[in-house]
Amino acid sequence: MCAQPADASPTGRVVLDARDITRALTRISHEILERNKGAGDLVLLGIPRRGVPLALRIAERISSVEGFQVPVGSLDITMYRDDLRMKPARPLLPTEIPPGGIDGKVVVLVDDVLFSGRTIRAALDALNDVGRPQAVRLAVLVDRGHRELPIRADFVGKNLPTSLVERVSVRLAETDEIDAVTIDGTIDGTTDATPEGSPA
Repeated sequence: MCAQPADASPTGRVVLDARDITRALTRISHEILERNKGAGDLVLLGIPRRGVPLALRIAERISSVEGFQVPVGSLDITMYRDDLRMKPARPLLPTEIPPGGIDGKVVVLVDDVLFSGRTIRAALDALNDVGRPQAVRLAVLVDRGHRELPIRADFVGKNLPTSLVERVSVRLAETDEIDAVTIDGTIDGTTDATPEGSPA
């Protein structure tokens, strides 16, 4: 993920506004249902921070179609990251697995930005410690490229080709008081962090 501190006025060039984000999440929701042939065995797990509200929004859309509430939880990856020794200590964020667990379920990991793939690798390691799903899929709002691991998203809101010197920022009303995805031409050196500034 790559996100800047909360601010009601997004900086940089807006590539997705609130309506674009709404349409992208609606499309992702329908694609998940089509791929899964329904929602009976689905569990959505958001990667904190911004993956969690995205997962909740997707679940709401799926539930409105299917007529029942899709289980939603969160999966903290802090202790599974491969850069713990290189970066300052990070606060632990909640891992909340729905009451039915994930064994035998189709788990959809939800994150805001897919970048290097290292955040998702950490999420897969974390998931292995909480259960054994039938399948794991990945939904992201933005795929900005520059993968360092062989990881790809199954459901993408927007493919956004970028250079490494550009910074992609996702802001959501739940965490930042505004819905917007912006891009600018600077990067602050902290290119891999969760929840703020990570190449996922």
